[in-house]
Amino acid sequence: QVQLVESGGGLVQAGGSLRLSCAASRSIFSIGYIKWYRQAPGKQREFVARITSGGSTSYADSVKGRFTISTDNAKYTVYLQMSSLKPEDTAVYYCYAPRGSDVGYWGQGTQVTVSS
Repeated sequence: QVQLVESGGGLVQAGGSLRLSCAASRSIFSIGYIKWYRQAPGKQREFVARITSGGSTSYADSVKGRFTISTDNAKYTVYLQMSSLKPEDTAVYYCYAPRGSDVGYWGQGTQVTVSS
């Protein structure tokens, strides 16, 4: 089992930056990979970024070049550094860990609001 706790959300002006954290109860190496998703009001949850235990990363086109995902393996934590934020980045951000072929684990989410 994996527990995930997100933090770091808040209110920021367009063009600003925030760093989100996802604290896991196990090492990223043992989990395999962690993903960040987001869900804006009235919209479906969408993929944002992924990092594997080997350090490989991938991003949604909408955030490529502005967001950076990274890990601190000693702290079992995954970060999402968000820069050049836009109002359309406003959403609840969730981290996700896989669980074999079953539905994976989700955190409770952290709200990010970008004002114009």
